[in-house]
Amino acid sequence: MQDQIGRFLYLALLLAAIGGFLIVEFRGRGGQALRQALAWGLIFVGVIAAGGLWQDVRQSVAPEARVLEGGRIEVPLDPSGHAHLTAEVNGVPVRFVVDTGATMLALRQRDARRVGIDPDRLAYTSQARTANGIVGTAPVRLDSVSLGGVTDHDVPAMVIGGELDRSLMGMSFLSRFARVSFEGGMLVLER
Repeated sequence: MQDQIGRFLYLALLLAAIGGFLIVEFRGRGGQALRQALAWGLIFVGVIAAGGLWQDVRQSVAPEARVLEGGRIEVPLDPSGHAHLTAEVNGVPVRFVVDTGATMLALRQRDARRVGIDPDRLAYTSQARTANGIVGTAPVRLDSVSLGGVTDHDVPAMVIGGELDRSLMGMSFLSRFARVSFEGGMLVLER
């Protein structure tokens, strides 16, 4: 109760100080002062509302994985039903879409460059069927892939010759987990 009284007194004092300043500053220019005060008030309310909603908006736009005790990773599904997560590949954060239909962990060319692989020097000896059609693939081995506090070394992967929106976390990496399941709007990975 005393906290509420203290907050009320603080807000009343703040309002009195601001109100007093406005009265002195805009004496004789009431209409202009009222418009400016209203504009600043709306800006203030907008900033407060945006700050309060930011966590909800961020979680729906780009939901983040949570690492829990015992090596359990929970990845919220986005509104379209896809799971996105960030893993460190060769020490560099790479955003993946989890694709249980993909055989391999597949890097798009832009991400391959970021982790130290030159896609122009690879031999695209195999093919894969993607949403954009059949594309060439080049086998690679990644020095390290870290996810949820666990690091795997010498991970087989491929670099996709065509354009992808995101790199794919396929079954060659997902099979390293003891359990991969979908539970209540979450992808659950357990070691």
